[in-house]
Amino acid sequence: MSMLGHIAGDVRNDIYVTLIHGEFDKGKKKTPKNVEVTMSVHDEEGKLLEKAIHPGAGYEGISEYKSVVYYQVKQPCWYETVKVSIAIEEVTRCHIRFTFRHRSSQESRDKSERAFGVAFVKLMNPDGTTLQDGRHDLVVYKGDNKKMEDAKFYLTLPGTKMEMEEKELQASKNLVTFTPSKDSTKDSFQIATLICSTKLTQNVDLLGLLNWRSNSQNIKHNLKKLMEVDGGEIVKFLQDTLDALFNIMMEMSDSETYDFLVFDALVFIISLIGDIKFQHFNPVLETYIYKHFSATLAYVKLSKVLNFYVANADDSSKTELLFAALKALKYLFRFIIQSRVLYLRFYGQSKDGDEFNDSIRQLFLAFNMLMDRPLEEAVKIKGAALKYLPSIINDVKLVFDPVELSVLFCKFIQSIPDNQLVRQKLNCMTKIVESALFRQSECREVLLPLLTDQLSGQLDDNSSKPDHEASSQLLSNILEVLDRKDVGATAMHIQLIMERLLRRINRTVIGMSRQSPHIGSFVACMIAILQQMDDSHYSHYISTFKTRQDIIDFLMETFIMFKDLIGKNVYAKDWMVMNMTQNRVFLRAINQFAEVLTRFFMDQASFELQLWNNYFHLAVAFLTHEFLQLETFSQAKRNKIVKKYGDMRKEIGFRIRDMWYNLGPHKIKFIPSMVGPILEVTLTPEVELRKATIPIFFDMMQCEFNFSGNGNFHMFENELITKLDQEVEGGRGDEQYKVLLEKLLLEHCRKHKYLSGSGEVFALLVSSLLENLLDYRTIIMHDESKENRMSCTVNVLNFYKEKKREDIYIRYLYKLRDLHRDCENYTEAAYTLLLHAELLQWSDKPCVPHLLQRDSYYVYTQQELKEKLYQEIISYFDKGKMWEKAIKLSKELAETYESKVFDYEGLGNLLKKRASFYENIIKAMRPQPEYFAVGYYGQGFPSFLRNKIFIYRGKEYERREDFSLRLLTQFPNAEKMTSTTPPGEDIKSSPKQYMQCFTVKPVMSLPPSYKDKPVPEQILNYYRANEVQQFRYSRPFRKGEKDPDNEFATMWIERTTYTTAYTFPGILKWFEVKQISTEEISPLENAIETMELTNERISNCVQQHAWDRSLPVHPLSMLLSGIVDPAVMGGFSNYEKAFFTEKYLQEHPEDQEKVELLKRLIALQMPLLTEGIRIHGEKLTEQLKPLHDRLSSCFRELKEKVEKHYGVITLPPNLRERKQSRTGSIVLPYIMSSTLRRLSITSVTSSVVSTSSNSSDNAPSRPGSDGSILEPLLERRASSGARVEDLSLREENSENRISKFKRKDWSLSKSQVIAEKAPEPDLMSPTRKAQRPKSLQLMDNRLSPFHGSSPPQSTPLSPPPLTPKATRTLSSPSLQTDGIAATPVPPPPPPKSKPYEGSQRNSTELAPPLPARREAKAPPPPPPKARKSGIPTSEPGSQ
Repeated sequence: MSMLGHIAGDVRNDIYVTLIHGEFDKGKKKTPKNVEVTMSVHDEEGKLLEKAIHPGAGYEGISEYKSVVYYQVKQPCWYETVKVSIAIEEVTRCHIRFTFRHRSSQESRDKSERAFGVAFVKLMNPDGTTLQDGRHDLVVYKGDNKKMEDAKFYLTLPGTKMEMEEKELQASKNLVTFTPSKDSTKDSFQIATLICSTKLTQNVDLLGLLNWRSNSQNIKHNLKKLMEVDGGEIVKFLQDTLDALFNIMMEMSDSETYDFLVFDALVFIISLIGDIKFQHFNPVLETYIYKHFSATLAYVKLSKVLNFYVANADDSSKTELLFAALKALKYLFRFIIQSRVLYLRFYGQSKDGDEFNDSIRQLFLAFNMLMDRPLEEAVKIKGAALKYLPSIINDVKLVFDPVELSVLFCKFIQSIPDNQLVRQKLNCMTKIVESALFRQSECREVLLPLLTDQLSGQLDDNSSKPDHEASSQLLSNILEVLDRKDVGATAMHIQLIMERLLRRINRTVIGMSRQSPHIGSFVACMIAILQQMDDSHYSHYISTFKTRQDIIDFLMETFIMFKDLIGKNVYAKDWMVMNMTQNRVFLRAINQFAEVLTRFFMDQASFELQLWNNYFHLAVAFLTHEFLQLETFSQAKRNKIVKKYGDMRKEIGFRIRDMWYNLGPHKIKFIPSMVGPILEVTLTPEVELRKATIPIFFDMMQCEFNFSGNGNFHMFENELITKLDQEVEGGRGDEQYKVLLEKLLLEHCRKHKYLSGSGEVFALLVSSLLENLLDYRTIIMHDESKENRMSCTVNVLNFYKEKKREDIYIRYLYKLRDLHRDCENYTEAAYTLLLHAELLQWSDKPCVPHLLQRDSYYVYTQQELKEKLYQEIISYFDKGKMWEKAIKLSKELAETYESKVFDYEGLGNLLKKRASFYENIIKAMRPQPEYFAVGYYGQGFPSFLRNKIFIYRGKEYERREDFSLRLLTQFPNAEKMTSTTPPGEDIKSSPKQYMQCFTVKPVMSLPPSYKDKPVPEQILNYYRANEVQQFRYSRPFRKGEKDPDNEFATMWIERTTYTTAYTFPGILKWFEVKQISTEEISPLENAIETMELTNERISNCVQQHAWDRSLPVHPLSMLLSGIVDPAVMGGFSNYEKAFFTEKYLQEHPEDQEKVELLKRLIALQMPLLTEGIRIHGEKLTEQLKPLHDRLSSCFRELKEKVEKHYGVITLPPNLRERKQSRTGSIVLPYIMSSTLRRLSITSVTSSVVSTSSNSSDNAPSRPGSDGSILEPLLERRASSGARVEDLSLREENSENRISKFKRKDWSLSKSQVIAEKAPEPDLMSPTRKAQRPKSLQLMDNRLSPFHGSSPPQSTPLSPPPLTPKATRTLSSPSLQTDGIAATPVPPPPPPKSKPYEGSQRNSTELAPPLPARREAKAPPPPPPKARKSGIPTSEPGSQ
């Protein structure tokens, strides 16, 4: 119900009355009354005003309003509001009357009830103001006489309690005849009123001003009092108040006294409407000015007063009045200008001549004088003048010459001393630019030089505290106006801004922090200037530079700034329009400046290398900007960008190409620095651009080839490799790029007379590198498999090693090291770091930067770095339980400490560590890993795996099933092959993925120093699984017809030997197989291997039990039982039937020596068994007595038969001696079969080394003459699920026995046979030392649980022999000559031929000689052609 929504011209006169509450005495009644209030409007005569009351919106008027009746309530509360509408002229005469009546619930009685009281309120106060808003307590008059309803009577009485109190204060209490009853004081009644009227005021001062004519002597008082009137009251009567003010001004024009008062009153009203509370009355004020205001001469008086105030600004008494006038300047001038317009409309221009214009000029002159005064004085007034003066422009220019007005404003701005009120001055100019004045071309001619001067001063390098915010705002507004189409000619104005401001803006941008809130505005301004400049502007601008150096400086600044802005986005990434606009403008500018480069800086004398360099780097940065990479956007967005802006990459890319070819002889100056940037251009995934720019590479090659003087392009080559590595790793490049790069380079090179050879090699080299890098990136980005990441890293690493790029090589070494460390492959991490250490020398040479690939080492010399690396490597070897390698490195480091740097403290710590390593070798548990061959077949695999075989080193305790599962999780789409035979071409060329996985056995390569020495099992265990490079897998097959009586006679073994590229362990847990050779083992050789291995097992088992009485006897029982009890297996009669017959020797005369050897092996078994039976008897328990008795009985029969047929052999006593170590622990030598033969047989010399090396771990069950069949060792566990399909002859009972045996024998240490090494001086060249041993044979990968003095048992967990019929699908053993076993395997790649065929046999050997094996077909087999004792072949069912 407020009046704040009132609009000029509306007339409203509503009074809202609310019945609040009352309190009525019950009188003579027992219960309170049921009171009804009736409200009506009457004039002073008592006449009822019809339809004056409105109970709600939309209701027609009613004459009486009756309230709700509350039943028997003494203090009813109504809160009922009604509107009373009365004509304005009637208000002074009217009052509202309230009558109170008791209503009865009985109709008959109700009709007789009369009003018991009356109250009233007058709408007009005696002073002419309207009834005040708010609550009023009315007096309730009671009486029975008719006078109670007589208005003339009761209107003489006080209507409210306040009036009554005032009258009581006056002594005259004239109540005449009508007096309230004695109870009247107990009754009360309260109402509330709210007046909403455009004519009725409740303020007496306002009323006095509105009625100034009737009270002219109080005009001055009322004008001053107006300042105290409530704002809400004034705005309600805005039109009437303004009319009154201007009427006073015009009608009292003879006295200037009122002019100032009226002016101040007008300023007060304008300021009031400027208040935020009343700001929506601005339209009311404007409507009044343009529709109702009619004082044609008001401008004279108003401008006169204003001029006076400004001219007398130094008068402190006028300061506040002037300040208020300045705040109201906009509307003051609207009154002035409207008055002038009305005057001109009525009287024309001629009446007052130039008086008005003079007053405007005078006003500006006064302002200029004010602004030129010292700053301390009237700083508030100056600020206000700057803030509010521009607000008059659009009005003044209606009646004043715009150009002259522009000049006046220029003088006004210039009158302000420099460095004073800077921000206010800039804001003032901004408002001038925003006005209509600046849109007129002729006015801009006047204003723009001033504006550019002021901005130039602000953006000058010497400006102490430039106001960037205000400057950018002013500049933005200027450029915005110049960009409009409706503002006349702008070319010269743009030129002026370009000349005066462009470079200053550039320097401001260069010097401004990218985090500054104003950077965006300044960049936008720069973009706007460049956008509005046409070609002629560019040409003109370059011509304004006085010297060539000035042009160079400008272009340098611009190129650096553009590049910086492209690299660091000023605008939000998602503000695509702004970013693309910036790029479009930059592109045009770059192309314009490129022409300047070509024009001024191209020839030999004027060539500027740095300038050209900056241009190329800028152009490349622009081309590679993220917002231009269209392929990163959705198709819809891409289409929209291309449609609006085109593909800017092609435009700039073609320009880069042209600029490059324009360089001519200067090109060599940009090699190799421009190789990287041009590579970035060519990597852009846009085919046309690639085709256009890749030939630049050939041009560079040709350029360096021709101009370098070396006749090569090594600088280009090295730089391209470096940058290619960085770019591809950063995510750029693809398969299409690789193909296109190779194709285009080859095309160009082949056409060139001198580059056809080296260029083609280089093209293929780069293509190969790209393939490796793309694989690496794909795996790193998309493949979770750490193994694949490692493979790719090693491929890239090897490439850089080959190219002798140590810097990149070392970088990838550490990537590989980190991958290993994450997987806890500490051994491999150590070998990886070792490659870095090998690049360093033990010298004081300083470290070149690329050798220091990490921040954690702060060293200066290579020796310091190598020492740090060795310490880290030793730590990794320790964690990986590779204590032998740690010892080797610590020896090298100790030598440095001792004899070079004399760091005895470090030496002491190192020796303590080394001591712990020695102790760990003997005492700590060290499980041996298994090795697996894995073939990846099919085109579905990545190129670094496709159709290749790898040998994998398993994790601790990892079985083949677990390993296979791990591989298959890396390649979920791969199909596991069920056969171990090599796949055909159909599978290799298939688009699918096929994976083949089976267990292989390492071929042990023991250092010569260990030969025939009592080396503890724990030391030997290391060589069984480490420092190996060859691996074997054996597969049984039959030749000829199967002999039903002796199937063993036709059982052959196909043995495949895999040679890896590198020795295990190494920088990976897997290496590619580089050579595969296959050989066949005859049944006789198989029998010899089986017997050799069995003898070793018996010998070592017996020794263990002899030396350690605490060992459990069960494994010995099972071993003896399996050999001597004919019920367990068929004895070695099968060998006799197969090989000891005349028929066999006639058919195979070349096998005579082998048959003799087999007989001696059978004879050799007897003394071993004798010792075994003896020890078994000593450790006998009651439960085992029946078994022992049977064993003794069977053995007697067996021994008698053997000695009769094959002779008696006795063992020397030194094989049974117990040697004490220094600590008292037993040192258990591992005795090989060949050693047993040499020491036991003296009648025959032989060059044959014991041949059980790869004995029947995987061999089929076959009877030996002693009945011992070597079961596969624990590997059976790892591959129990896999079997060879073509020979599935395994029997259930043998499986059961094996599994039982394994369970019982778990506590035993495993022991494998050491291959005897014959000394070969000619092969032990110095290079042998540097190589890691490569033929390491692993027999069993399980953990050896023995520690310290508990000597491990020979071949633990070996299952008992099987019956002759229980043939198994196991690989058979192979024979290996002594000489071959002793020779080292050369480093990768393996030799193509076998240099060991004619090696000398050890003439001291006493066993019968063994004829050489027949040659295997191509590819030739790797070195190990002789068998070493006790080395088992691969597991059987691993297929």
